[in-house]
Amino acid sequence: MGRPRKFDETHALTAVMHTFWRRGYEATSTRDLAESTGMGLSSLSNAFGDKRQMYLRALRRYFETNTAVQTELLAQPEPVKDRLRNLMVQAIDLDLADPPSPGCLIINASIEMAGTDPEVAQEVRRHFTTVERAVRAALDEGQRSGEISRDQSAAALTHHVLSSYYGLRVLGRVQPDRAALLDVVETMLAKL
Repeated sequence: MGRPRKFDETHALTAVMHTFWRRGYEATSTRDLAESTGMGLSSLSNAFGDKRQMYLRALRRYFETNTAVQTELLAQPEPVKDRLRNLMVQAIDLDLADPPSPGCLIINASIEMAGTDPEVAQEVRRHFTTVERAVRAALDEGQRSGEISRDQSAAALTHHVLSSYYGLRVLGRVQPDRAALLDVVETMLAKL
């Protein structure tokens, strides 16, 4: 019988996720990951594999936690525009927190790694597709109830919402002006 693991795998994987999130893939060393988890290098690699495998697991952990929060916000039993506003304001609050947030791990991964690593691209697409489906479901519901205009298709509106949402995530990193970011949200909602 093998020795039982003496660490909390979820806690360690969350630490790995946060380390990659703060530093990015290239700037993170296996030593950084070991320090963040409190594990030795060999224990870390035995538990999670090499650096790339840890990165993929970190992206999956982000999906299980942060992407789940986004889709839950979009599924709440309140007016669709309120749900969309809550999604975007939550992102603004996270991005402008003190200390500042490292942004969105999935956006960071899409910029840094998705163009060169097919498995990272697959994880990034899974996130984007899941959020897109949740936005689309909310907009479909809003169009059926009459809250959202039918002047444009739900598909076109979904792309508009997503470009505003992900644009906010990037803009918040370089222009941490809450009022300006909220203006983007309200302008986008007014066009629905």
